[in-house]
Amino acid sequence: MRNDVIRVLLAEDQPIVRAGFRALLDAEPDLEVAGEAADGREAVMLARELRPDLVLMDIRMPELDGLEATGQITSDRTLNDTRVLVLTTFELDEYVFGALRAGASGFLLKGGEPGELLSAIRLVAAGESLLAPSVTRRLIEAYIAQPEHRTVAPDGLDELSPRELEVLTHIARGSNNREIAEALYLSPLTVKTHVSRILMKLRARDRVQLVVIAYQAGLVSP
Repeated sequence: MRNDVIRVLLAEDQPIVRAGFRALLDAEPDLEVAGEAADGREAVMLARELRPDLVLMDIRMPELDGLEATGQITSDRTLNDTRVLVLTTFELDEYVFGALRAGASGFLLKGGEPGELLSAIRLVAAGESLLAPSVTRRLIEAYIAQPEHRTVAPDGLDELSPRELEVLTHIARGSNNREIAEALYLSPLTVKTHVSRILMKLRARDRVQLVVIAYQAGLVSP
């Protein structure tokens, strides 16, 4: 983020919905609409051109859907500081499972309250992940429960210390740093350091990816 203003790229194919998002964000002094995209391909192009702090990504769009667009944005090294917040109409939208693996930092239902969207944008742009809403946990659990899912040991897992594995397990259960600190009798600062090291060792973008890795590795189960 620059100058305490969060620059948001809106990726939504419905003009009326997009206009509603713009009006909502324009009313907030710390939020700025950096651009608007009507399809996934345009979203990727504008993300590379505008370097927004966050892309508000509709999952179902023409040309290139939100899943593919998210993957292209999060895999682009020039966009390491750009987060993606995925909007979906359905709590168990099958495409969101792919977005989870593609590096989306959060998920939100379109039918939620405006305040929830504003809070989510600020949270994700600050580098956190939107894990609190029940929709995210259900998405993760449903993804893991898919028949084709296999337990795999991700690269870097063997580099984690026993304490880091403990912290990763708590992250996968949805605990925040304060809750992890209390459970493991550590200071919040120490937990924050552990989380940073885990992210680095597992080459994960954020906590959402850590949750997926922990489930994939069988450290926790739904």
